[in-house]
Amino acid sequence: MPETPQKLTASSGDAGRRLDLFVAEHIPELSRTRIQELIREGNVHVDGQTARASHRVVAGESIEVAVLQRPAMVAAPEDLPLELLLVDDDFVIVNKPAGMVVHAGAGHARGTLVNALLHRLGKLSGAGGALRPGIVHRLDRDTSGAMIVARNDAAHENLAEQFRSRNVRKIYVALVHGKIPRDSGSITLPISRDPRRRTRMTARGKTGRHARTDWRVVARLQRCTLVEAVLHTGRTHQIRAHFAAIGHPVVGDTLYGAPRNLRVATRSLPLLERNFLHAARIGFSHPASGAWVEVRAPLPRDLRVYFEQIADSSGQRDAQEGNFSSALAPYV
Repeated sequence: MPETPQKLTASSGDAGRRLDLFVAEHIPELSRTRIQELIREGNVHVDGQTARASHRVVAGESIEVAVLQRPAMVAAPEDLPLELLLVDDDFVIVNKPAGMVVHAGAGHARGTLVNALLHRLGKLSGAGGALRPGIVHRLDRDTSGAMIVARNDAAHENLAEQFRSRNVRKIYVALVHGKIPRDSGSITLPISRDPRRRTRMTARGKTGRHARTDWRVVARLQRCTLVEAVLHTGRTHQIRAHFAAIGHPVVGDTLYGAPRNLRVATRSLPLLERNFLHAARIGFSHPASGAWVEVRAPLPRDLRVYFEQIADSSGQRDAQEGNFSSALAPYV
């Protein structure tokens, strides 16, 4: 049932503001995403008429907002393509594609990894709740690679404890901008929410949660470096924030300062429509037997092709300084 509509009146100082921003300022308990949903659903009226989120407010206009509760979302099976790397009675390891959200949330009710897994497997652990069954860890939407999903509650608790105690081995491969002079290193900058852009994290502040990323150079290209990164902590956007903080953002990651185009020799390559970041291997103890399990997720074709385009454009494919086929071999 809707609550009593909230009535607002635009002042002269509000004139010219977008409707969604005006409502967000006056009803701060609503997120901008939720406000836009309410506007699309016809629950926000300007002088008695529905309006678009982009409507520019005029002084004296009466804005009425009917705040409706969202219907409870429940993860439902959905027939979606998905590569399963290992299927066990207690867990499954999936090669999550880039562009797929792990579980339902605001703006993502369908098309998620959970929806696809419920269709393939029928049942997952309930310990994660109705929207996140089986989920013990996550990958960013634009990051591909190996993910563990629990199939029963006992396995879920065991795997979650392994993540908490940092006994899960997580190895990523990333292409970052610029030439990193050293062959290996460790980034231990603390990570916190960026106070200016709340959609991202930052490793440039003086405070934050402890984070550690070990890395080694796999190959050097003309304007970028392929690195293998090992996570010792699991902070949000950890690899992306850490490499951006040392001046080497992940290729394609415009949120963290990567340029939209990569200039190689005399050619400008188009924007990679995702981050060049892939969870290449994951290792952990089997939740029932305790035996060590390690699974590799092959590097997706789009990343292999992009890497080879850079090597070709810079004339380095056959250069003596870098055997690029052998550099990629452990990840293909």
